[in-house]
Amino acid sequence: MQQLSLAPGDQFSTVQFVLTDMDETLTYKGRLAATTYMALERLQAQGIRVVPVTAAPAGWCDQMARMWPVDGVIAENGGLFLRRSGNGHSVERKYWHAHESFADMRKQLQTISGIVEKAVPQARQADDQAFRLTSLAYRRSGTDLDDRIVEALIDAGANATLNNLWVLGWIGGYDKLSMSLRVLAETFGIGAEVATELVAYSGDSTNDAPMFSFFKHTVGVSTVVDYLPQLPTPPAWITHGPGGAGFVEFADAILGARLNMPSGTSA
Repeated sequence: MQQLSLAPGDQFSTVQFVLTDMDETLTYKGRLAATTYMALERLQAQGIRVVPVTAAPAGWCDQMARMWPVDGVIAENGGLFLRRSGNGHSVERKYWHAHESFADMRKQLQTISGIVEKAVPQARQADDQAFRLTSLAYRRSGTDLDDRIVEALIDAGANATLNNLWVLGWIGGYDKLSMSLRVLAETFGIGAEVATELVAYSGDSTNDAPMFSFFKHTVGVSTVVDYLPQLPTPPAWITHGPGGAGFVEFADAILGARLNMPSGTSA
C-alpha cells in the first residue's frame, strides 16, 4: 500500500468505471461535502461511469440512483442494483435473488432477526432497518458485542460482516464483489477478465475486502488503516485525507491520468 500522491501520472489511464463505497468513503462523519459530489460529476463529465457499492439500505440508494450523478447504485452489500430509468423519473431494480424467491428470503430474514435478538438481547437494529429490503443491520458498539452479533447471524444461517457503521446480515452467499461483477457484465457488458483493468475501486473498511482483493486499481481513504488487520489484501493506494476528501484525491488521480494520455488515444 503506497500513498496515492506517489502514483505515476498514467497509473489509472485504463479506468473507465469507478466503483466506490459510500459511508466514510464518499461521506465523512456522516456528511457528503459539495466537493465530493462535484467529483462524481467531474468523473461523469469525462465519460467515466460511477457506481456506488454500499451496505446502505435500499431506501437511501433509491434517492441516490434517482438524483445523484451516478450510473446506478449497488445497495445492501450486493442485495440489489438500482438504476435511473430512461425517463429520468423512476428507478429500475435488479435483485440478487430471483423474483420467485424474494418473499421467502424476506421471511427468512425475519426469522433470523428473532433468533439473533434472542441469542444477543443487547443487539439493537439500525435505525434505518425499515428502509432495507435484503439485509439486516445492527448498530455497532465497538465492543465484543459486535462479534457476538456476527456469530449469532452466522449460527442462524445468515452471511455476516462488519463495516464502520453496522453489523450486517443477509442470505444468498453474495457480497459486494459478486454483485459488482454481475452488474458489470449484465448492465455494461464488461466481463470479469477485463474488469480488473477498467475498474477502479475506493473503500475504507472490512466489507470492502473482496473488492480490494480482486481489482487492480484500488484506493483506501486514509481511515482504512483502522481496518488493515481485517483485510487479507490491503488497497494498492491510500489517500492523505479521510472520507470524501480522500475520494476527491482519488477522482483527481483518475482524471489526471486522462490528461496525461498521449493525444489520439482513448481510455
